[in-house]
Amino acid sequence: MFGLILLWNLTKKMLLNFHHSMFDFRCGCPHQLKNMSIRGLKKKQPKTFKVRIITVDAEMEFSCEMKWKGKDLFDLVCRALGLRETWFFGLQYTIKGMCTWLKMDKKVLDQEIPKEDPISFHFLAKFYPEKVEEELLQEITQHLFFLQVKKQILDEEIYCSPEATVLLASYAVQAKYGDYDPNFHEPGFLAHDELLPKRVLRQYQLTAEMWEEKITAWYAEHRGIARDEAEMNYLKIAQDLEMYGVNYFPIAQNKNHTDLLLGVDAKGIHIYSINNRFSPNKSFEWSSIRNISCSEKELTIKPLDKKAEVFKFFSSQLKVNKLIFQLCIGNHDLFMRRRKVDSIEIQQMKAQAREEKARKKMENQRLAREKQLREEAERAKEELERRLFQLEDEARQANEALLRSQEAAELLAEKAQIAEEEAKLLAQNAAEAEQERQRLELTALKSKEEKRLMEQKMREAELIAVKLVKESDRRAKEAEHLKQDLHEAREAERKAKQKLLDITRLNYPHMAKYPQYCPGDSRDAIFDKGSIKLDLKDIDLKRLSFEIERERLDYLEKSRKFEDRLKELKSEIHALKLEEKQAGLCSHWNEVLSSLDHSLDHSLGSAPSWMKTFETGDSLDVNLQRPFPAYLLNTASSWPCTNKTQHMVPVEKSSSQANSLAANSVGTGARKQIIKVIRFLSKFLNVA
Repeated sequence: MFGLILLWNLTKKMLLNFHHSMFDFRCGCPHQLKNMSIRGLKKKQPKTFKVRIITVDAEMEFSCEMKWKGKDLFDLVCRALGLRETWFFGLQYTIKGMCTWLKMDKKVLDQEIPKEDPISFHFLAKFYPEKVEEELLQEITQHLFFLQVKKQILDEEIYCSPEATVLLASYAVQAKYGDYDPNFHEPGFLAHDELLPKRVLRQYQLTAEMWEEKITAWYAEHRGIARDEAEMNYLKIAQDLEMYGVNYFPIAQNKNHTDLLLGVDAKGIHIYSINNRFSPNKSFEWSSIRNISCSEKELTIKPLDKKAEVFKFFSSQLKVNKLIFQLCIGNHDLFMRRRKVDSIEIQQMKAQAREEKARKKMENQRLAREKQLREEAERAKEELERRLFQLEDEARQANEALLRSQEAAELLAEKAQIAEEEAKLLAQNAAEAEQERQRLELTALKSKEEKRLMEQKMREAELIAVKLVKESDRRAKEAEHLKQDLHEAREAERKAKQKLLDITRLNYPHMAKYPQYCPGDSRDAIFDKGSIKLDLKDIDLKRLSFEIERERLDYLEKSRKFEDRLKELKSEIHALKLEEKQAGLCSHWNEVLSSLDHSLDHSLGSAPSWMKTFETGDSLDVNLQRPFPAYLLNTASSWPCTNKTQHMVPVEKSSSQANSLAANSVGTGARKQIIKVIRFLSKFLNVA
């Protein structure tokens, strides 16, 4: 910063000189340039040497005349920096490993300075104020002290506790970066800044991010503090440190030759032990010192109190002793100047400083007010922008809603038209549905009526089937009795034939050979004479044959009626099937019809063998009309019928018919099929 100021001043001077020369040339004075030769310029131009001035934060180079004293160079540097409080500073250089200060009253080249080109000097604070807030009037002075004290703390020339170093670092950050802004000062913005001593970093095992977080926490609390205020707060804290402003020199006491440290600062002279630079063993304030004398390596401090002991010490070199003596004189002069009335220059500087502070304060307040207003304006602008965006968004949404509502209105109009057409169709469909409902109601009533009739017919068919079953059981029992009677009749007939043959062979052997010549009355006589009574069960057989024939005819008539009845039922079911196709009963009726057809075919299609026997012809009548093959039985005395031909029964034929009737007893399979058909019809009617 100061380097830039110096360069600007030099550039300004060069521009002014160039302007004056050009003005003289335009005014008609070119003869001066013509009369000046290069040799004359060289003779008039003084000899110079280059000097590099190194401040805490910048470097400057000057061309100095050979005859310049130290004060001339120092004043040039102060003018370049714009510094008026010159009594605090000096030009320091290093020779043979020892730091010393440039003397103001001697020529620069006559002093023991390093032989180099350019010659380097450090512009540093030589004396420190007692109270920085009262004594440091200029901002540049305050800034130079701030930079030098900060460097001494970081280089560990001034000891500072870790807590105080963090606080001082936060003020340094405030002075450099201004107010904390979380949007701008992101994590890591202090990575390249040296803010803490290495001793503190080694003492605590914390990462750079942790230290930055601690410093930032303090830094955020300094919001609103200006740069000069932050630097002043830094110096206020630093001036209370024990090692602040103290120049240490190794010394030896004359009595016991103990190695000690002598410290010189703005308050006085202090004696320290070699291992303790914080607490002095003995102190001499400037107000209590009467005289300080220096002779070669010995330096004597005489207290104001004459009774007090005079302190003498020895330094290692004469130069060190002279340096201590110069620092004591300078600090004592400043101490005495602070206790006197301020000079006119100091008063003017203080007045200017107060005016500058008041102006800066007002400026800071104005800036703070403007900043606050700007922040409020920015917030209002952001709010207005947000509101504008919100209104634009609402307008866009309203336009979209309007477009959607228009589209919805068009869709609703189309839907209304479609709904109107659908309403017409629905009205038409409702009328058709009403007609269909009425038709279905009629169909349902008709179906219920038909179902009721069907159930009634099924009940009648079931009653008929029950009657047929009972009749079949009765006929089976009768057939069993007839079978037994036929068996007994056959046995009796066989026995009678056997007896008749035996009698015929014994009594009429000649008739056995010629049976055709035997008259009828002689036969009767033979029967009467032999007193042989035949079993008249053949007459019962004939009677049974007539009864069986009559029963067969009745059964055939009933079977025919039942078959007609079932056929009528089948036709009615088929008609109901055609009417109930829309009700979904087609499959059920198909199953009913197929089962009914199968049952009818199975039950009525093949009659039992005993029925087939009667259906083949009137064999019973033919057999009854045929006589016995060998002998006729006279039953006039025991049978109440007058027609003899009706009492002549062929025993063999009658027995074969009876066997056929008994073998096929009353059609048990047909009865089971009829029962299955009745049960299936009942189940179907219950499902329907």
